[in-house]
Amino acid sequence: MATSGSVQGPLGASFPSSASAAPASTATLRHSALVRVTHWITTLCFLALLVSGAELVLSHPRFYWGETGNVLTRPLFKLPLPSSRNLVPTGYGYVLPDQNGWSRSLHFQAAWIAVLTGLLYMIFGLFTGHFRRNLLPAKADLSWSGFSSALAGHLRFKLHGEEEAWSYNVLQRITYLFVIFVLFPLVIWTGLAMSLTFVSAVPATVTLLGGEQSARTIHFFVSVALLLFLIVHVVMVCLAGFKSRTRAMITGRTGTSMERT
Repeated sequence: MATSGSVQGPLGASFPSSASAAPASTATLRHSALVRVTHWITTLCFLALLVSGAELVLSHPRFYWGETGNVLTRPLFKLPLPSSRNLVPTGYGYVLPDQNGWSRSLHFQAAWIAVLTGLLYMIFGLFTGHFRRNLLPAKADLSWSGFSSALAGHLRFKLHGEEEAWSYNVLQRITYLFVIFVLFPLVIWTGLAMSLTFVSAVPATVTLLGGEQSARTIHFFVSVALLLFLIVHVVMVCLAGFKSRTRAMITGRTGTSMERT
């Protein structure tokens, strides 16, 4: 459980709020045990999903819309990549080694571990009031001036004072809420829509998306959005102090000066 007055991010970050920021000279609890465990499990699962997902894309780097799609169907778009299947026309004069077997198995296992970990974090956030207290922007922060100021600060990589460093600004709050309540559920939904077993039990999963190939295409774009979010998150951590942030995410404590992510 988080200590009173702390803020925890969807990837596991936990920061005291500006109203209760601890002195920079003390070794302050930055992350609860639950947040640290779910953060690293999610990290490992995402890396596994990224590697296995890339291999699945290479097996057929063509995307369609509707229920069906194959090499005889005109694609919605195609990626300029070689394929691991010799029947897929790519324009390249060679075929990559087929790694489809292990990649599908790894993708399936990592996805379910990530889903269960995410459910644990969601339950924690809802029952402790974390989302309401620490992620919902205040009405005053939803003004255009407040939003544009936060955006400009991020674009200039501006570092703020210690109190603000321990709480999320409006841009971060909106981004985290979008990732937690839109991107994550959508990537899970579209993933389930490609499972024949799940679809046979709940046909609406795929019909609402317009078909299995539509689900695959949406799944691809949502995955790219999550990857971009992760890249920005890592860049901000590096700029704020990679060693200090990583140590805090492992031990839960840091004795260094307050930094901002």
